[in-house]
Amino acid sequence: MTQSILSEVYAADKSAGSPVSSSAISAILRRATLRRHDSAGQFIKASRPDLAQKEQREADILASFLPPLMSEADIDCILNEVIAETTLNGDPRRILGQVYKTFYSKVDKSNVDTEIVKRKAEALLLSI
Repeated sequence: MTQSILSEVYAADKSAGSPVSSSAISAILRRATLRRHDSAGQFIKASRPDLAQKEQREADILASFLPPLMSEADIDCILNEVIAETTLNGDPRRILGQVYKTFYSKVDKSNVDTEIVKRKAEALLLSI
């Protein structure tokens, strides 16, 4: 397990030309955790509970090294601030892109669930 993650970190270091940031390492760990959760689900579908249990155990170990994700209430608060700062006239896609850009300049992307941010930003912009 650790060998594959170290390999990903080394590859990221090599492609960046310098050591990667801690947020990039967190992103690598989150992807590895998600892969193991997905694998566990596939093993359960294939009637291989032994392998599913192994993958789930590895995912739990990796998750213990990750900082917690930002709460939905905190995401809402920051999105409301960002939308209040943003000019809301023009193409809706451009506005949404501007909201994302401002939001992620304030928040480290590795500390939020991007799907929740996307869903909440779209809902907030539709309600305006």
